[in-house]
Amino acid sequence: MQPMQPMHNIPARGGLNYDETPFLAIWEVTQSCDLACKHCRAAAQPIAHPEQLSTAEGKALIDQIAAMQIPIFVFTGGDPLKRPDLYELIRYSAEKGVKVAVTPSATPLLTREAIFKMKEAGIVRLGISLDGSTPEIHDTFRGLPGAWARTIQAIEWANEAGIPIQVHTTISRHNADDLDNLCALFEKQKIVMWNVFFLVPVGRGQLDDLLSGEEFEQVFGKIYELSHRVSFQIKSTEAMHYRRYLLQHNLEERKMGHGHGHPHGAAQEYEPGAPTTDGKTRAMGWATRRVNDGKGFMFISHVGNVYPSGFLPIHAGNVRETPLAEIYREAPIFKALRDTSKLEGKCGACEFKEICGGSRARAYALTGDPLAQEPCCIYQPKNWDPELEQQASAFKHAAQAEPLVTL
Repeated sequence: MQPMQPMHNIPARGGLNYDETPFLAIWEVTQSCDLACKHCRAAAQPIAHPEQLSTAEGKALIDQIAAMQIPIFVFTGGDPLKRPDLYELIRYSAEKGVKVAVTPSATPLLTREAIFKMKEAGIVRLGISLDGSTPEIHDTFRGLPGAWARTIQAIEWANEAGIPIQVHTTISRHNADDLDNLCALFEKQKIVMWNVFFLVPVGRGQLDDLLSGEEFEQVFGKIYELSHRVSFQIKSTEAMHYRRYLLQHNLEERKMGHGHGHPHGAAQEYEPGAPTTDGKTRAMGWATRRVNDGKGFMFISHVGNVYPSGFLPIHAGNVRETPLAEIYREAPIFKALRDTSKLEGKCGACEFKEICGGSRARAYALTGDPLAQEPCCIYQPKNWDPELEQQASAFKHAAQAEPLVTL
């Protein structure tokens, strides 16, 4: 009789085994940017770093992305438009069969011509940030008067160019009450996806802006309610416990006979540009219920350092020295993050840990331990005893146990 395969080794739906290949890779093509956003992970600067990956090194990275058959590759920053070879890199990716999305900053560089040139070069989706339904909210957050108007204009140009648009909103105390108005605005702008990003206090992201666990649940309820009536998809980032929330409410709705649960499923990512049966280029449903920092996801910095995510700054290797696949598959931090048996606190005891696992980036930002329990989750697992957990923790420290991860 064959031994049961550990849950963390089961391939994701869609055929991907996250121990071998991530669903999503993000490349910070530059840290250069003309904005000074309050939450900026990169604390971006106007001038590019002199050691950022060259064009040739960027193409070598794209070759590795293609070889690993990673479904989605995102060019981010900083501001990708600050990189002179951006269009060349997009075109090279398209030639290699790599589906590239770009997330430019809303600066004067984001012109109609730039958007059409990215389309011609081969991008499959444009990601743009909008953090408020009004200029007052958004421009304060982005640190640049006029950013809101420029963002709206860019969305209109992208629609004109026929590029699917994904809008990113960072949720914190500054805009948690603005979600209804944001969705009303998005309906007018013909976006295909709203990516709701929950703040991780790194870079310029401030702890005072972080929502409490109770406030997370309130926002979950709001986006759950909105997702039933908007025309675009809604996904969450760094709020893995929203998947738990969705499953709980799907089950409750079925028990009460209110249909078949949530229209968007339990927790999905989507492949940019994939056609749907209604003829729209919204996305092909691609369930990636277990994606987490380092687990179906990786981040490559402007100088080639590889991390589990841009918000979890634990260095796992550099593409100038080690093949990307080797870093993802073999680096101790990546392997530890993919092993749910190593999760600590109530995350380790939680019956939802295989689909959730909590934000490893937020755990690290608030505790210094990437395997600690999610700091902003109020759910109490059925088999979790806080007193026993405290005793185990005290024993662990007394015994001076070896750390789970070598940072």
